[in-house]
Amino acid sequence: MPRDTQATAVTAIIRDDAEALHSARTLAEEFKQQSATRDRERRLPHQELEAFSRSGLWGISVPKAFGGAGVSNVTLAEVIRIISAADASLGQIPQNHFYALEVLRVNGSPAQQARLYAEVLAGQRFGNALAELGTKTAHDRTTRLSRDGSGNGWRINGRKFYATGALYAQRIPTSVVDDNGVQQLAFVPSNATGLSVIDDWSGFGQRTTGSGSVVFDNVYVEADDVVPFQTAFERPTTVGPLAQILHAAIDTGIARAAFEDALHFVRTRTRPWIDSGIEKAVDDPLTLHSFGKLGIRLHAAEALLERSGEFLDRAQAETTPENLAQASIAVAEARAISTEISLEAGSTLFELAGSQATLAEHGLDRHWRNARVHTLHDPVRWKYYAIGNYYLNDVNPPRRGTI
Repeated sequence: MPRDTQATAVTAIIRDDAEALHSARTLAEEFKQQSATRDRERRLPHQELEAFSRSGLWGISVPKAFGGAGVSNVTLAEVIRIISAADASLGQIPQNHFYALEVLRVNGSPAQQARLYAEVLAGQRFGNALAELGTKTAHDRTTRLSRDGSGNGWRINGRKFYATGALYAQRIPTSVVDDNGVQQLAFVPSNATGLSVIDDWSGFGQRTTGSGSVVFDNVYVEADDVVPFQTAFERPTTVGPLAQILHAAIDTGIARAAFEDALHFVRTRTRPWIDSGIEKAVDDPLTLHSFGKLGIRLHAAEALLERSGEFLDRAQAETTPENLAQASIAVAEARAISTEISLEAGSTLFELAGSQATLAEHGLDRHWRNARVHTLHDPVRWKYYAIGNYYLNDVNPPRRGTI
């Protein structure tokens, strides 16, 4: 499978939050058109990603000091929500790109920041190779980083899975364990000798994210391309909640798409139930009741997403343990409700729209499938535990990036 290993030729530089939001809304209208077809045929979105990159949106979290827009986390989450509502896979592909940029912001040296941020502003995309199969827990890592024989760099050996975006990336940030057992993040060029990206993602949702395997067979990486990783969770940093707010944004976007498609289908195609005694489905009181409940929950999810961005902005500006805990809990609340409303909207759509909505040509099942697959990233039941423990017992959430 061909990979996008070259940076885009001409990439816009977005200057502020308003420009980022305008660009996202414009792209979303374009991405929405063939979203169902791409999902049905598993048509990988190479052209769409080129447009996404050229828009400059992949560089909006680069700090102003390095030439980026340095947008707020409210804006960053809203951009991902907007794109995800148009195509959930396109919304998820840059998630770990922004995650890697946050690791770079909090742990990278000034020289690393200047060089890698410049690549992003020039149009390069970062994928990810973080998770592994077959380990005791989802957070264990076995991929090794060992000194190269020349002493000038490192060698990587291991295999990754759930590598969202790696198929489309120019660099693949990779979690590795060094000779001292400490995790590092290596920003590996995707054309490195010995690196293989395998398109073996077969999930029934998020079908075009390219979330398959990456294999490292004695892959060389420059010492300057290795950034400390484990230390981002050994002290107060916003790496964890930054990752989580983007997940919440993806799910909130999926929920919005399912809700809007349900509205459209009921307005234009759905017939009233015979016992209702009404002429149009839109006048069915039980349907109105269900749409009312969905609408309220969706608006609550969107409001909590915005609120969590505000808490995260505060924690980035002043990263104290207290601010970080508040941000993590606010993001967990947004993540919990976005999980539930995305699944609820994707399922209730069919109850309200009726049997016609299940026909393959409409592609409406993709919303529930996308939500079900993406919300398995980490269990929502543990978010409620962490939130309750915080409010009742003043226990701060863990700094793993999953709460």
